[in-house]
Amino acid sequence: MGKLGGFKEFSRVDEGAIAVKERVQNYNEFTVALKNEELKKQAGRCMDCGIPFCHSGCPLGNLVPDFNDMVYKGEWKKAAEILHATNNFPEFTGRLCPAPCEKSCVLGLINDPVSIENIEKNIVEQAFENKWIQPQIPNKRTGKMVAVIGSGPAGLAAAQQLNRAGHTVTVFERDDKVGGLLRYGIPNFKLEKGIIDRRIKILEKEGIIFKTSVHVGVNYDIKNLDYFDAIVLCGGATKKRSLPVNGIDSKGVVQAMDFLTQQTKQLFNSPVEGEVISAKGKNVIVIGGGDTGSDCIGTSNRHGAKSVTNFEIMPKPPKDRSQDTPWPFWPLQLKTSSSHEEGVERNWLINTKEFVTNDKNELIALKTINVEWKKVPGERPQLIEIEGTEKIWPCELTLLALGFTGPETTLSEQLGVQLNARSNYKAKNYQTNVPHVFTAGDMRRGQSLIVWAISEGREAAKSVDTYLMSTSYLQSKGKGDLPSV
Repeated sequence: MGKLGGFKEFSRVDEGAIAVKERVQNYNEFTVALKNEELKKQAGRCMDCGIPFCHSGCPLGNLVPDFNDMVYKGEWKKAAEILHATNNFPEFTGRLCPAPCEKSCVLGLINDPVSIENIEKNIVEQAFENKWIQPQIPNKRTGKMVAVIGSGPAGLAAAQQLNRAGHTVTVFERDDKVGGLLRYGIPNFKLEKGIIDRRIKILEKEGIIFKTSVHVGVNYDIKNLDYFDAIVLCGGATKKRSLPVNGIDSKGVVQAMDFLTQQTKQLFNSPVEGEVISAKGKNVIVIGGGDTGSDCIGTSNRHGAKSVTNFEIMPKPPKDRSQDTPWPFWPLQLKTSSSHEEGVERNWLINTKEFVTNDKNELIALKTINVEWKKVPGERPQLIEIEGTEKIWPCELTLLALGFTGPETTLSEQLGVQLNARSNYKAKNYQTNVPHVFTAGDMRRGQSLIVWAISEGREAAKSVDTYLMSTSYLQSKGKGDLPSV
């Protein structure tokens, strides 16, 4: 498979990027692709390791050594067929996934792991460029009608799989455009929206029906769903986490997702709700050190913020893999994103105590205190504030990138679907207590990765298909089915 000993001959080479000063002037993607000859070498680093742990590291079970082998041999179309066999949307994961497959790559034990994610992105881009990705229209229809609520990655994956099984699928999206988190939660400089649109055109040609600006249970009577034989709830985890401190309601304290959503809508001249949120000329503090916080940093710099500071309540992770997360597990390790490289002051072990305002309730500063985590045997770590470390930070805009507490419960209440102890939609094999109602993605498992959402959508589709037809030819994780190339 691939080049024998290639991992000893070739070093890892990652794709390039446009210089910071240039790329922060716009909201376009800024990566610079490698040449095919270099990509061939990168694929040739795959070790033929016997037990490919990248399979288990990937929630989709992508057949990584197989498509690497095809890339090394120059068989790009075959590589695309293998990739699409397990992943409906590699153009999304190839840009946005944190690549747990790479963290479990066997080569990573002794060297830099294979650049799986970048190879994946280039495979699908070649497939689109060469028009190998064509609509896969079912040979016959089953007569069964399925409603998918939510058009994020879980909903889109479930819809495509169920359509391939021959069911007639209608996807309901409450926003004005299809895509969910991909559309309005991810900045354009990480995922240009034309990437979503070209895939949606394929799905529409396959026969999937999309209805936008339809908020089921709010502006669309839940009784209208009686028309469908099965319902798949893929509405995501959209309840935003806040902070229980004074001044949280002041003008200038904004939820990160509101900020990011508004920015994308403005970019495409879509109507926005409320007052325009701008970081231009302001001291911006982003609370939360995850991917959403990073996206806020990149967006604030593009707005022309005076300064950008990032707070994280947890300790600074180590640069190298921690002993607490040995290979092949996902490592506790410091991550520096492209947005961090564009300019930010990062702070760890810091807690916000108060949002300081003027007499107009406008944010002018944050009061913080340093903290430490005390480990207590048999108990959860305790947060301890360090006396004498209080500090005032000038700030006119704070972005809360604290994640989500769970899904909204409107649909569970109206459909009679039970919730679990974590306030997620309770399901067994993706089927809720209401037999014809299924759920997948963040709505079922809680806030997670895009690659997990696609996996959940695929697996839920198989359960729905089995419910409707007593059996299913849709394959489970890692086995592949009905390639779209």
